[in-house]
Amino acid sequence: MTTGDLWAEFEHDPRSPSYAGLRASDADRDVVHRALGEAFAHGRIDREELDERSDRVNSARTLGDLPPVLADLVPPTGLVPVATGSSPDVRAQAVARWERSRREALMTFLTPTLICWAIWAATMFGGFPWPIFVMIGTGMGLVSTMVRKQDMIESNERRILKRQQKELQSRDAPPELEE
Repeated sequence: MTTGDLWAEFEHDPRSPSYAGLRASDADRDVVHRALGEAFAHGRIDREELDERSDRVNSARTLGDLPPVLADLVPPTGLVPVATGSSPDVRAQAVARWERSRREALMTFLTPTLICWAIWAATMFGGFPWPIFVMIGTGMGLVSTMVRKQDMIESNERRILKRQQKELQSRDAPPELEE
């Protein structure tokens, strides 16, 4: 069993902070039991350690309880992002970022547009409506943000997952030895 195959067998990657709090299923525990059985068969752990770790797996309540059982048997690197969507928490964060971008684009459109229309109304009401050019220029960003909603949300999700992976890898990295 390769490292990547092991983590891909879980429905949700237990190394991900987004999923660590979810309840572990029997299928999740079976994946860890198979890995422990393989480690025992290859002589990496003895019978006593197999029994001890198996008890820990059986008593695991959340997905976050499972990776420490395998910490010295399977490297924790190579976090597998969820390909078919993400956790509700990541999705909510991504949508919130898009909404913030939308508000910023709206304010970038409204502020200069209202100022220009006020100047136009005060100085040359009834003349050529030049603030339309300002509206066109600043409105492009707003229209772009609205049209690219799904792309922006997916991009935000990828950034959030990538940042979570880096945090997980830095947390799981062995401490450097001081001389």
